[in-house]
Amino acid sequence: QVQLDESGGGLVQAGDSLRLSCAASGLTFSTYAMGWFRQAPGKEREFVAGISPNGVTTKKADSVKGRFTISRDNAKNTLYLQMNSLKPEDTAVYYCAASSLWSISLDSKRYNNWGQGTQVTVSS
Repeated sequence: QVQLDESGGGLVQAGDSLRLSCAASGLTFSTYAMGWFRQAPGKEREFVAGISPNGVTTKKADSVKGRFTISRDNAKNTLYLQMNSLKPEDTAVYYCAASSLWSISLDSKRYNNWGQGTQVTVSS
């Protein structure tokens, strides 16, 4: 079955950087659009960034533009999220998700498979 395993979360200070990874198995990774979502306590899950199956096209939420970079290595079946200049408002559980659609969707309902999430906490 499909398995998505996130790693790389942690507790950092404002201004620090983190890189999240998502190792995928049980799917033909290079044919899936991938996304990062996050959910803060008491808030709905929100789109952070997405990337097309071939890695050519990316989309990011306005709140992370200029700070976060999404990338993928199809040879390693791994998705990444480089997060720089972290802010306390970036604190959330971060999830990676796989979509069988070729295009990037901002709608979580378009994603078929989800990881268990990794906690990112940014202190001020």
